[in-house]
Order: sequence, then C-alpha cells, then structure tokens
Amino acid sequence: MDIICATLLEQKINHHSHPHQLDRMPWPIVSGCVACGNKHEGVFFQCTTCPRFLINLECALLPTKLLIQNHTDGTFTHSHPLTLAYSFPNSEYEAKYYPKCRVCGGIFYSHLWIYKCDKCLYYAHVDCATSKREPFMSIFQTASLGKTYKNFKEDEHPNLLHCPFHDEGDNLLKRYMSNQHELIGDSKQHEGEMLTHASHQHPLVLFDKQTPAGVSLHDPMKRIQLLCDGCVKPIMTVPFYVCCQYDDEQYCFVLHEWCAKLPAEVQEYVGHPEHTLFLLPKIPSKFFGVFECAVCELPSNGFSYGCTICKFYVDINCAFIPKEITHDAHPNHLLSIVKPSDTQSEEYCKACGYWMHRRNLVFHCPSCNFNIHVECALLLPRVIKHKCDKHPLNLRYEPAENHISEYFCEICEDELIPWKWFYHCTICAQSMHAACVPLILQCEQNTYAKNRKCVYKFLNVKFGGTLEIKDHSHRLAFVQGLESDGECIKCRDRLQYKMIFKCLECEYALHFKCASRYACDQAH
Repeated sequence: MDIICATLLEQKINHHSHPHQLDRMPWPIVSGCVACGNKHEGVFFQCTTCPRFLINLECALLPTKLLIQNHTDGTFTHSHPLTLAYSFPNSEYEAKYYPKCRVCGGIFYSHLWIYKCDKCLYYAHVDCATSKREPFMSIFQTASLGKTYKNFKEDEHPNLLHCPFHDEGDNLLKRYMSNQHELIGDSKQHEGEMLTHASHQHPLVLFDKQTPAGVSLHDPMKRIQLLCDGCVKPIMTVPFYVCCQYDDEQYCFVLHEWCAKLPAEVQEYVGHPEHTLFLLPKIPSKFFGVFECAVCELPSNGFSYGCTICKFYVDINCAFIPKEITHDAHPNHLLSIVKPSDTQSEEYCKACGYWMHRRNLVFHCPSCNFNIHVECALLLPRVIKHKCDKHPLNLRYEPAENHISEYFCEICEDELIPWKWFYHCTICAQSMHAACVPLILQCEQNTYAKNRKCVYKFLNVKFGGTLEIKDHSHRLAFVQGLESDGECIKCRDRLQYKMIFKCLECEYALHFKCASRYACDQAH
C-alpha cells in the first residue's frame, strides 16, 4: 500500500511535496490549493507547522507517474509516462525556453505542481493532465491544442489548399497556375521556342526537356542556387525560360514557366478590394526593384502586383492567397484569411511567436483562436534539404520526442527554441532554424540568429547584379552583408545581416538604404 494511502486512514499523511506531516482538516472548506493553484471546495490537508500549506484531497492523491492519454480520453497523448514534480523553478523554466502547458497553452508558475517529461520537453499543469478542470472540453477548444475533429466537409471545398507545401519546388503560385485553363502543360510551345516577355529586354528560350549548357537546377546538397526572377523561388525541375544573353559568363535571367504566364491583373484582391492590382515586373519608383510586400512584409525584388494609386504592392505569391486553407499544425480545422483587427484577438503567431495585430492579413481559426502569419503558413515547406544533413529535414511544430541533447542550430550554431517551428532530422538528431535552412551559399554562417522569425528575411530577394556610383571607380555588387564587410562607408553602422552594395575589388561597401539615398541625390 502507498504510504499516503496507508496514513490517510489515520487522518494524517506524509507527502513527498512537504517535509512535515499533514493533518486532515475536520470539515470540508473552500480554499486555494498550493499544489494546483485553484480554489476547491472539499477535504483539505494542512501542515500545522506551516499553516498556509493546504492541499486538497484530489491533489494529495495524484499519481507520481501517469500516461496523459489515459486521463484525457486520448485527446492528448504522449509516448512516455509523465512524472509529477512539486515545483518548476525559474532557472529550469528559463533553461527549457519558457514552455507552455501542452493542454491549455498557459504559462507555469514556479511554486505549482506540474506533470513533465523532461527529455521530450513535455509539460502540463496537474489539473490539465488529469482533466479535472471543468468543463474539460473548453481546455482544448480555446487553446487549439490536442486532438481536433474535422469541422468541414471536403466536397464543399473542392480546391482547398492543404499546407504546408511538400518541398521547395512546390508553392502557391505553381498550384494556382496549374489550376487555370491556360495550364502549363497545355502550352503549344516546345523546347527551344522563344518568348518575348515584358519583364526582360531579350527573348526568352523555353527548356522543357533538359537544362541548357552551363545551367544547373537548384540543389541545396551541392550548394547550387537557381532562383526564378519572377517569384524568387528555386527552379528545381524543367520547364523554365532562360535568357541566353550572358552576363559574366552566366545566364542572367530565368523564369518558371508559370511565372512567364501570369495574368495581367488581379481583381477584388482580398487585401485591397477597392482597386484592381496590375502585374508589375519592376516597380518603377523602387530602387533596384526592391519593395516590401504589404502582406508578408518581406522585401522582394521579384515581380509584384500593385495599385499605383494607393502604392499597395504584394509579391506574386501573396497575390493569390486563398480565402481558406488547412495546415498540418492545426489539422481538421479550416483556417480563414482575415484582417487581425476582425478577430478581436491580440494573439501571437503559433509558428514564430510574433504579434499578429499589425498585419494586413493572417490565417485564423475562429473556433480555436489559432493564428498564423501568411508567410509562416505558405513559405515553410514540409520537407527541405541542406548540406549539413544528408537526410531530408522535416518541419516540426513542437520539440522532438526522445531528444535528450540541448537544441542548437547546425547552421548558425546558435541556440534554437523548440517551441517555435524548426527543421529536424530524427535520424541524426540535428535541428536547424527554419530561417537558416534556405541559406546555401556564402552567407549561411552569417544568419541573424537573434531574429527569431521562422521565415528568412531575404527569402524573396534574389541577390546579384551591380550598381555604378560616381564617387567609386568599381561597380558594386548587390549582396547580403557579412560580418567581414565591416561598416557602411556612409552611415558607419555595421553591414552584417543587411542588404548591401559592396565592391569586390576593395573594401568599399554601403547599406542598401544608404545607396538608395545616394543614388537619389545623384539624380538631382
């Protein structure tokens, strides 16, 4: 017989949570419980030495180990038994990256009891883990955690987009264009045929069977980068269009086939319904073609759709955002595109942890208050590759089970917070920031780890090209700043983690914004 049960008959108990013997109070009372922190009515045990130490009978009899699925009707599951802990010290809470309850999503207090599995970073309030909170259904309905049940019919949503996309070669624009009547495969053009496109001064040649000599498809494992000049996404398969005019012995302009056949306008766009948006290969007023997308807020120098009247511009991926999606991070529930102000919620994005309220559009589950940024939903593929690991990396939404080592990013070698989405190889037990994985060239060791967003800041920027300025004899290359680039020649702030122009022959370099102002001054 357990020592607590044995002594219970004598109206006294010896409990592992407290050094003194506890006496059963002679009559039921209403009081707060030091174990769970909630107010209860019923039988309590009290320490006569420490009279403020009161625990109710149910908490006193909590098992030291439990399988959460057995106590929550399978709504919450974990493969290991959870261990009862009588506190969650602040130092440990900080070391575990401030986890939240896996049941209700709430925070923990150092003095209250919890159930935990340390090696899987699985933590739950004692009343959540044992389903004592009433009504229990409200626990997961409001927190959007645990098992969810389908709240829509598939046949009523025939073109519903299921996210995340499988890999880097799959994206929203490809899916959208493949569903149009002007289907990619229906094109009558064949290998080697020419296309005149408004975005480029030279004819473009179609390659639909093999890549042209001197061009290699995008391959992270070989550190080969080939980005479309339209959507700035990897070109991983044929067909695609190429300008055969060389620039420094390289092909200077490439387009996915679908990016070469975009519609000229988008009407009644959900984020700007008052005006038609027109396709703009380059925004005339933007220096070097770089603009900030009004939806995902990422800089881009690809094609855009815009309203020049309101100066409203979105990148071509964000121009075709569907009204509804589903996502593996919150299965079985529809996520609707909304303005954060319409949700009457000041919630964080479940992917990156950043506030939602200042965004133009976000995805939202009204029944669960589950919110996610557009870019987190659409720009993080389910599987991705990087040369740091020979296996495909899977997108994770929570800490990996049986991961006994500390989390750190294999690319930038900084700490990794596993409560924010990240990529992980279970075979090698290696993890990488979601924002670091797309980097496969020289800047891969120079990511800004302090920027905790999940999407790489320059994911929609195609670096390359040169700029000529009057007070320097060499042309300046458009690149991402590295630590070795030092300070801006104009403002003297550091260049690392920024878009910059630098001379490849000497140490002259300046910020993109400084170059923009300088070019504007020269023009006047």
